[in-house]
Amino acid sequence: MKGQTVDTYQTLNEVLVNLFRDIMDIEQRAIITDEYKDLTNNDMHVIEAIGIDEAKNMSTIARLLSVTVGTLTIAMNSLVKKGYVIRRRGTTDRREVYISLSDKGKAAYEHHAGFHKAMIESVSKELTQEEMEMLVRTLVKLNRWFRSWQDY
Repeated sequence: MKGQTVDTYQTLNEVLVNLFRDIMDIEQRAIITDEYKDLTNNDMHVIEAIGIDEAKNMSTIARLLSVTVGTLTIAMNSLVKKGYVIRRRGTTDRREVYISLSDKGKAAYEHHAGFHKAMIESVSKELTQEEMEMLVRTLVKLNRWFRSWQDY
């Protein structure tokens, strides 16, 4: 607790715990509409990792999501069955599997991206340029700390 009072520690702990929970809850309600009721938050994050550009292989997507290829395969099977994802074998190496979004998957991607855009715009309106820059620097540091825990 370097340089922190007990009050500061408790407040920061409470804010971080509530923030993570609230973001997941709000995102769930915002993006899983009637049109996308067959998707979970996890499905939306897989769709986001696949992206709308070029097809990606399974290991690239798994790395982006910090999961194993085996774990990703389970989610991918479901998304293929629901019609959001297209799975293709590589032309030079048939063992390689490439994943891309179907039109339905691209629509879900855009829906999810819209939620994120609205969230950022809403936060940005409330902060000065200086506050926004400080928030970004702080969140980058926080993200770096969380990412360092992947090695444990």
